[in-house]
Formats: sequence, C-alpha cells, structure tokens
Amino acid sequence: MTVHQLNELLLICSLVLLVAVAAVRISSRSGLPSLLLYLGIGVAIGQDGIGNVAFDNAELTQVIGYAALVVILAEGGLGTKWKEIKPALPAAVVLSTVGVAVSVGITAAGAHYLVGLDWRQALIIGAVVSSTDAAAVFSVLRKVPLPSRVTGVLEAESGFNDAPVVILVVAFSTAGPIDHWYVLVGEIALELAIGAAVGLAVGFVGAYGLRHVALPASGLYPIAVMAIAVVAYAAGAMAHGSGFLAVYLASMVLGNAKLPHAPANRGFAEGLGWIAQIGMFVLLGLLVTPHELVHDFWPAVVIGLVLTVVARPMEVLVSLLPFRIPWQEKALMSWAGLRGAVPIILATIPMVSEIEGSERIFNIVFVLVVVYTLVQGPTLPYLAKALKLRDSAEAADLGVESAPLERLRGHLLSVAIPERSRMHGVEVAELRLPAGAAVTLVVREDASFVPGPATVLRTGDELLVVATDPVRDATERRLRAVGQGGKLAGWLGTGGATAASPPAATGRFHLPGSGGQRETSG
Repeated sequence: MTVHQLNELLLICSLVLLVAVAAVRISSRSGLPSLLLYLGIGVAIGQDGIGNVAFDNAELTQVIGYAALVVILAEGGLGTKWKEIKPALPAAVVLSTVGVAVSVGITAAGAHYLVGLDWRQALIIGAVVSSTDAAAVFSVLRKVPLPSRVTGVLEAESGFNDAPVVILVVAFSTAGPIDHWYVLVGEIALELAIGAAVGLAVGFVGAYGLRHVALPASGLYPIAVMAIAVVAYAAGAMAHGSGFLAVYLASMVLGNAKLPHAPANRGFAEGLGWIAQIGMFVLLGLLVTPHELVHDFWPAVVIGLVLTVVARPMEVLVSLLPFRIPWQEKALMSWAGLRGAVPIILATIPMVSEIEGSERIFNIVFVLVVVYTLVQGPTLPYLAKALKLRDSAEAADLGVESAPLERLRGHLLSVAIPERSRMHGVEVAELRLPAGAAVTLVVREDASFVPGPATVLRTGDELLVVATDPVRDATERRLRAVGQGGKLAGWLGTGGATAASPPAATGRFHLPGSGGQRETSG
C-alpha cells in the first residue's frame, strides 16, 4: 500500500466515523438502537449502494466481530453495578442456559415446519438468534429507568448467553453428525465453569494490582483496565473456556472495585465500545448483498415472529418459573430480548464452515435482526410505561472519582452531585464523614471555595474530599449513602456510617471518630 492509498483509506474511515457519530444523535432522539444506522451506512457504501464496495470475506468479518464483541462486553461489564446485578444472577444464569435451549428448540421447529429449512439449517438459525445482543441491550435499557431487577437480569443475560450459543452454533456448523444433546450440555457447562473461574481470577488480581500500584500517569489506568479485560478473554479462550464470559466477569469485577480514576476508565471503555460497534456494524453491512435479501424477507419475518411471539415468552416463562417475579416484569423481559450484531456475527460461522445454505442463513438472520429491532427497540419505553415499570423516582447515584496520593497514603475523591441526589440541601457537617476524611473544596457555578461546617451542598456542586487510605472505602460508602438517603442515612436504615450523636453545633467541623468502623454497604 502506497502513502497515497493510505491517506485515502484514512480519509474514508474518518468520514465514515464522523457520519456514524452524527447518527448517534438521530438514534438517541428516535429511540432506535444505533446498530441500525451503522448497518445502513455499511449497506449504503457496499454492493448495490452508492459506494459499490465489493466485500465478501466472512472469515475476516468474524474475527473483527469477535474482537469488537470483547470490547463491547468489557464496556458493559465495567458499567454493571454489582448491587443491582447480584439479586438477578440466579435468574440470569437459568435464562442463559435453560432459556437458550427452549428458544433454540421452538425457533428451529418453526424454521423447519413453517419455512421448510432442513433440520441442520433450522437448528443453526435457532441457535444464532437465541443470543441477545449486549450492545443493543446496554444502549437501550440504560436509557429507560426500569427497576434494577429487570435491568440486572437482562444485562446479565446478554453477557452470559453468548457462550452457550457460540458452542451450539459451532457444533451445528461442523461437518458430519451433530453431537448428542448430553455431550453439548457437558461442553457448555465445562466452558462456562472455566470461563467464569478465569474471568473472576483475572478480575480480582487485576483490581488488586491497580489499587496498590500507583501508575505514573492517570491516562495509563484506562489502558491497563482494558488490557486486563482482554487478558481475561485470551486466558479463558486458551484454557478452552468461554472467553466471552471471562471478559464480562473480569470487567464487572474491575468496574465494582473502586479503582483510581474510575469514571475516566469507564469513559475510555465507552469510547472504545462506540468505535467497536461502529466498525463491526459497518463491516456487517458491507458483507450483505441487498438484492439477495428480497427472496429471504418473508421467511425471516415468519421465523422472527415465532421467535418473538412464541419462543422468547416461553423461554422467559419456563426459566423464571422458580423465581417470584411479577408477570409485568416477565412480560417486559419477553419483549426486551433484543437482537443485534451478535446474531449476525454468529451467522458467519456456518459461512466460514461452508455449510450448505449458509448464505441464506446469513440473509435471514440479517433481515430478522433489522426488522424486529425496528419493532422492539422504539416500543420498549412505551411498554414499560404501560406496565407501570418505569422507575423514575429512584435517587441518582453520585459520580465519585478517586486519584491516589502515594506520598500521603491517601486519596483525593472528586464527587459530583447530580440531579435527584438527596445530598442536595445537606450541610457539610451533616455528611458525618469518618475521621481521616474531610471536604476540602467545593466548586459551584465556575467558582470554588473552602466550605465550612454549615455550608449547604447543592445539585451541580463538585466536591473534593481527601481521605486517608484506611478510611477511603468507608468515606465513599458514606457519601453514596447520603446521596441515596439524605442527611439521616444510617439512622433510617440507609447504608452508611452513623455517628454516636449529631454533629456539634459549634463552629468546628465535627468528624466522629467511630464513623469508619460503623460503615455498612450503601
């Protein structure tokens, strides 16, 4: 490649990226998942489009798609709150295993008897479309204020169900007879166990290292976090486990470990996640040939109807039968099984394996994902409102960033007070921070000042809190508790330290000495 050709390639890539970034605005205003716009860009510049770029390398698309999915799962794991997902884990695990089996069986039967596909092709399609897409779920659900249990189940499911689905698609796409069901069940269980063990181990070791080793520049922390996540994927895959589950769990551990510069870490991962989504979706759009989709449009609609109206509701009903979950939440989960790039990427596996009819499988999956994403994505907020599941009254959590002060053995916490935070109206003394922590500066409306004990905090304020290393975690727990429960947090059951007596009424900044020992998780 010459320098001139490289310049042209960089120009084209930059223009595509700028158009895709502008499309995010359209996506956010319309309620459509951004994947549709990125796929549209790829189709527009591909075959039958204005660019007429011929691209048919399914193997390259699969490799790049896997790499992008690793980044997307890492970004999703970093943004997943453990306190929300913990109660949802059992339901999510059952939904990602038993539920996948139910969905594959029903969808494959519909593809065989209603569309006329042979059983191998029907099983491949059933397995491919049984995976909910992490990128679609994360991007849509985090814009809708749903109860934490619903969000936790759906996000965990999208992070967990890639592993069993990949195993099934690979097994069905292998030449020769398909393994017995009990062999597939054993392989899935083993790979999930190995992936979970590797992911948790890498996550905890990585978090311990980042918390105890002060890096020379703050910009190195986001890079280190993403490197650890990629290590988890590679180690899990090399150990013959699920690399996707490993990277998701490792990232979730890192995201909940209160690492230095945590907001910057998440921001960096979010930026990489957007780039990964844009590149992956544009490439998938390039791979498709639009005029070939016409012949497979109605088969895709029929299979999608079976998946959406029959398979997904039965999957949710059977999987969540042991759990006491209201029917309204089950109904929303049935409709919120969003598909996206992951099924399209998985549809390249039979193409690489040269399975008969693999091109038709890819076209059917592509049409199915586009059509039903257009239907499900925009209607999800309205369904949540109709089922009275929108949770808009929950207090907003604080944004807390930590920077290690190595020589002082302390931490500088940057605390942003968002709208709906119950820290609004609380006096500095009423925070009742543990001994060894103090609010040193308040930034308000482009002005900064040193607060006194009676300074009243307001929405939009940014606080600088210095805490010694032993009370750093207790200080953050106390700040988050006040943000959720107000000045009486701890006395009225909200997590957080409680003082033996109210703050002193004198002009001094009263910091109770026992506060650090009384912290509970907030």
